[in-house]
Amino acid sequence: MKSQLTTLCYIEKDNSYLMLHRISKKNDINHDKWIGVGGHFEKHESPEDCLVREVMEETGLTLNSFDFRGIVTFVSDDDPAEYMCLYTSKDFSGKLTDCDEGKLEWVPFEKINSLELWEGDKIFLNLLQKGEPFFSLKLTYKNGGLIESILNGIKL
Repeated sequence: MKSQLTTLCYIEKDNSYLMLHRISKKNDINHDKWIGVGGHFEKHESPEDCLVREVMEETGLTLNSFDFRGIVTFVSDDDPAEYMCLYTSKDFSGKLTDCDEGKLEWVPFEKINSLELWEGDKIFLNLLQKGEPFFSLKLTYKNGGLIESILNGIKL
């Protein structure tokens, strides 16, 4: 099985991120978790193509500009690695629409860590909030739990 390539975006407005509460899909690895918006690359897409398409599909919003913030490598049990291109955006237009993957909600920065998040997501969300320049983060999970995190080649 091949590695997976994905994008994830945290859209920012009024000191809040647009978060997706994944409650709609069955057999969803992210079921009940809160995440940003994004998804898997389609054939011949660049990371930016995938990002813009996924944000439009999941939110109805058009990204006018965005910042490429990091690469997150997920390793989990015997699954192939997932390489996620992580973005943020404060510049978007359009009207928010319903998402068939869950409920979209603007969550104030100070409340994000109280949500049901993956442990590794807390690490990169903190890096985003601190304004960390471009970073590489490797997150290793076993049986759904985070067992190792490596930031820019250094074990945390």
